[in-house]
Formats: sequence, structure tokens, C-alpha cells
Amino acid sequence: MKNRISIILLFACAVTGWAQQNSTSSTPTTTSSSASDREPLTSPKPKDFWDGDDPNLVNLVTHPFANKKYVQRQVAPIRDRINELDEITSENSKIIKDIDARSQQGLQMASEKTNLADQHASDAANKAQTAQTAATNVSTHVGAVEQTVNNLDQYKGTAQTEIRFRPGQTVLSKTAKDALDQMAGGLKDQKSYIIEIRGFSPGQGQAAIRSSQKMADSVVRYLVLTHNIPVYRIYTMSMGNAPVNGEAKHTTARVEVNVLKNDLVTSAQR
Repeated sequence: MKNRISIILLFACAVTGWAQQNSTSSTPTTTSSSASDREPLTSPKPKDFWDGDDPNLVNLVTHPFANKKYVQRQVAPIRDRINELDEITSENSKIIKDIDARSQQGLQMASEKTNLADQHASDAANKAQTAQTAATNVSTHVGAVEQTVNNLDQYKGTAQTEIRFRPGQTVLSKTAKDALDQMAGGLKDQKSYIIEIRGFSPGQGQAAIRSSQKMADSVVRYLVLTHNIPVYRIYTMSMGNAPVNGEAKHTTARVEVNVLKNDLVTSAQR
């Protein structure tokens, strides 16, 4: 009996020594891949052979293979390091998500600003096109106005009527009124025309001029009152007995009525 106990004790001591040697040699030597420099895990150093267990036969046989506290002491550093790695992984995940959210927000803002810049550029191009069209229209209108101004004095005679008077009279006869009616009838609602009235009278000096002026005034009065011809379209000249275009002195009292039209201005207005 004593021999068996001795053998068991020797066997237990040998197994315990072998387990402690393996535990010491299996200490981790690698470092964590975390950004911080962490110390490698080390196995807890035993206090003594029994390591807190009661020195009895049962614990001698089962030590340290069936000891829960021993296992917990061996596993606790690894569990702590795993928990620490889980915390670091969770923090890194949060940081990555935050960076990704900020990146997406930055891309969205950049896209919105790009779209806004494109819209402003399109609006500016449209406004430039509108301004160019307006400038072209103004240039065309200015050219037309310049052409019209250049053509203002290009009047051509279209009709001539001669009104004769008896010597010493300034009253229009029925024949004279009919001639003026025929001439003025074609001027209704017309524009770009003027009427030139020239009075001629036989006689000498100022007397002939005054007489020719009275006859011309009779024609003007009739056209204004009867046919509503604007006064600003009528130009009157008292010629008296002055020769015109190399002709001899006049021996007949008469008034020449010439209608002058500017066809170029009329075409431009249309």
C-alpha cells in the first residue's frame, strides 16, 4: 500500500513538473497588431506547487488538469485581451463609418455645388445670347433709322396743279376748287409728303409779291379747311413776277401746287 502511494506521488510530481514546463515555454511572443504597443500575454507565475489548492491526495492526483480555478487563471489574460481587441475593433468601425459619412456628405455637397455652377453658367450663356440678339436688333434698327434719315430729303414730284386767277382777284373759282379736290383726294391717310405752293402775279415789285401771296394763301386755306391737310406739310412761296428757270416775266396770275412724296421713307416705315 505504501509503495502504491509513493508511486502515485512520484508520478504526480513528474506530471506537474512537465505541465509547468510546457506552460512556461508556451508563453506568447508575438505583439498585437494594434496601433498601440501592447505587452505580450504572459502566463501567471504559480505561487507554489499547489498554487492555492489544498495539499491533499485528491488535488495531488487531479492538479492541475481538473482545476477550474487554474483554467480560469490561464484563460483570463487571453479573455481580457480579446475583449480589448473587440473594443478597439468597435472604435475603428465607428471611426470608419464616421469618415465614410463625412466623405459621402462632402461628395454630395461637391455635386450640388457643381450642379449649381453648371446652372449659373447656363443662365449666363442664355443671358449673353439674349444680349447678343438684342444688340443685333438694335444695330439693325439703327441702320434702318440712319437709312431713313439719309432719305428724308429725297422727295420726288408726283403731281402738279395750276390754279388760275382773274386779274386783281384772289377768290378761288369752281374750276380751281375741283382741281384742288382731285389733287387732295389722293393724299388722305398718306404720310411722307409735302405740298409746295408758289404764287405768281404780273406787276411790279412789292405789289406783285403781295398779290401772289394772297392767291397762295387762298389755296392753303382751302386745303387746310376743306381737306384737313396739316399746315406743317405745306410750304408757301410768294414769287411775284420773278422769272423761274429762265422764263420771261409772268403775265398771268396763277398758283402752282406741287405734291412731293418720299417713297423711300414710306417703304422703310412699312
